[in-house]
Amino acid sequence: MKLCIVTHNVIKGDGQGRVNLEVAQEAIRYGHHVTLLASSVAPELQQSSQVNWISIPVKGWPTEFLRDLIFSWRSAAWLRKHHCEFDLVKVNGAITKAQGDVNAVHFVHSAWLRFSSKNDMRLAGNGLQPRRDLYSIYQWLYTLLNAHREKKAFHQAKVLVSVSEKIKQELVDVGVPEAHIRVISNGVDLEEFSPGYADRSQWSLPAKVTLALFAGDIRIPRKNLDTVLHALVEVPGLHLAVAGITEGSPYLQLAASLELSERVHFLGERYDIPEIMKAVDFLVFPSRYEPFGLVVIEAMASGLPVITTATTGAADLVTPACGIILANSEDKSALVQALTTLKNNPESRSQMGQAARAIAEQHSWNKMAQSYVDLFEELSKRFKSDTKTSS
Repeated sequence: MKLCIVTHNVIKGDGQGRVNLEVAQEAIRYGHHVTLLASSVAPELQQSSQVNWISIPVKGWPTEFLRDLIFSWRSAAWLRKHHCEFDLVKVNGAITKAQGDVNAVHFVHSAWLRFSSKNDMRLAGNGLQPRRDLYSIYQWLYTLLNAHREKKAFHQAKVLVSVSEKIKQELVDVGVPEAHIRVISNGVDLEEFSPGYADRSQWSLPAKVTLALFAGDIRIPRKNLDTVLHALVEVPGLHLAVAGITEGSPYLQLAASLELSERVHFLGERYDIPEIMKAVDFLVFPSRYEPFGLVVIEAMASGLPVITTATTGAADLVTPACGIILANSEDKSALVQALTTLKNNPESRSQMGQAARAIAEQHSWNKMAQSYVDLFEELSKRFKSDTKTSS
C-alpha cells in the first residue's frame, strides 16, 4: 500500500506528531511505503528506504495561524498533482485544503468555541478575570477560523478517526454521520512512563507530604487550575506540584491570594514529566474541555491514580479501580472530596496505581498504531473494490 500522511510534525514530544510517528513506523513494519508531507520528521524515518519526505517549510512566518495557512496551501498544491499516486491519504483536522481519505481528529474547534463562550462567568466566580489581551484575542480568532476550515475538511473525508468518544459526539454534533467515524484512542510509551521512584529534592519539592501533580497550559482557563487551587484550600496538608509555563499565568497570584504559596510548587515548563510522575502520589487534571488528555494515560502508565472529569476524553479509560471521574468540572465540593480521599488513603492509592498501569498497558503506542494500519488496509481494499465496481 502507498500511504500519504499530511501533518506538521512527525516527531516525539508533540502529541499529534507522536501519533503520526507511531503510525508511520507501524506502516513500515507492515511493508507499506509512506510519503510524509510535513515540516519536520524524526531522523529514524528519514533514514528509511520506505519513507519519502516531502518537506513543507513554514519556519519564519510570525504566527501559528499563518504557518498553518502556508502549510495548508503548499501541501494542497502538492497533493493536487500527486493524489492519484496513493492508495490512501491521511490528514489531521483542517491541516490542508486538499481532500483526505482518512481524517484523524484530535480537536473540534467549533465545540471548544461553544464551550469557551460560557467560561467568563465561571472565571469571575473563581476570582479570575477573563483575559482581554492580544494573546487571548488571537487565540479566539485562531479558534474561530479553524472552526470554519475544519467543517469542510470533516465532510470531505471518507472516514474520520476520533481520539475519544467525546470527540466522536462532537463530530456528530457538527453533522458528520456516525457511521463515518471510528474511535482510536491515543497511546502511551510504556517504557518512558513507568512506575518508579524519584527523589523530590531535585525539584525542591517537600519529601514527607502527600503530593499531587497538575500538568498543562496554565496560561489559559481551559485546564481548570483555578478550581484545583480553590479546592486545595479545603484539603489541609496536601501539596501540589504544577508543571506549566508560568509567564503570563494568573495562577501564581491566585495561589498567593489563597495563602497556598507554601503548598503549591510551580515548576515552570518541564521536559522531564516522566521523572516527575515518579516523585508524586497522584494526578489531578479536572480539565474543563479536553479532547483526549495524554497526561492522563501517561500518569496511569506511571502507576498513578488520577482525578479527572467527564469533559476529558481520556476519562473513557479511567475506571473506579484506578481513578475518580468528576461529573462536573466546576464542582469544587466533589473535587475536595476526591482530593481528600486520595490524600488520606495511601494503600488505596497503591492499589489504584497498579490498576491504572494495567489499563495503560492495553493502550501502548504500538497497539494504537496497529489499529490505524488495520483500518488503512481495510479501507484500501474497499476503495479498490469500489473502483472496480464503478468501472
